Amino acid sequence: MGGKNIAAFFDIDGTIYRNSLMIEHFKKLIKYEVIDPAIWHNQVKHTYLEWERRYADFEVYLEELAEIYVEQLKGVNKSYIEFIANQVISLNGDKVYKYSRDRIKYHKEKGHNIFFISGSPDFLVSRMAEKYEVTEYRASIYEVDENNNFTGKLKPMWQSERKHLAINELLEKYNVDLENSFAYGDTTGDYSMLKLVGNPIVINPNKELFYMIKDDKELSERIKIMVERKNIIYKLSPSVEIL
Repeated sequence: MGGKNIAAFFDIDGTIYRNSLMIEHFKKLIKYEVIDPAIWHNQVKHTYLEWERRYADFEVYLEELAEIYVEQLKGVNKSYIEFIANQVISLNGDKVYKYSRDRIKYHKEKGHNIFFISGSPDFLVSRMAEKYEVTEYRASIYEVDENNNFTGKLKPMWQSERKHLAINELLEKYNVDLENSFAYGDTTGDYSMLKLVGNPIVINPNKELFYMIKDDKELSERIKIMVERKNIIYKLSPSVEIL
């Protein structure tokens, strides 16, 4: 029996990809009139503008959108959704942070197992996983009926606890060496994933996650906080003052 394997666990939205895969898919569904454009204007636009103007947190916007998104997919055939999902990845799959792209390349060169753990739908995450040739992925599962139509039910993967359970499955399957492994995230949903590994790294963290790190002495002593803006990558200390 060989030794344990080093792994790298990556969140996608906001950590690798510079936005949300689900949001891009939602917009495409509106463009192709799978979802009524009035849904956006009547139910989503206000929260979106609050986030865009930096009055509301991105997670609030995302949670509101996810609820509407799931409801609107109910009854739609998965094959059609997957066709649009392919377009989303084709058009947006390269819109990633340079730091994250370089880290994926680094882990590949080292022969590490790479896992995508994302709250985005499985039919989007699977395509990102294929594009970046990662070892395996876990994502929110959107359930379908016997006719391959969405039921409106899902098994979400955006809560911290859900990600923890998913990672535990991979730990056993791949005999992972946690002490020497890596995790990358950006929001509170990634907190438990970051605490599990010996090399936690946050990329452009939101304020809530930053304060959680700041209050966690054990985590703050070993974590790296990376911020990428324009063509500059900054490394911050958890003790830095934020406004």
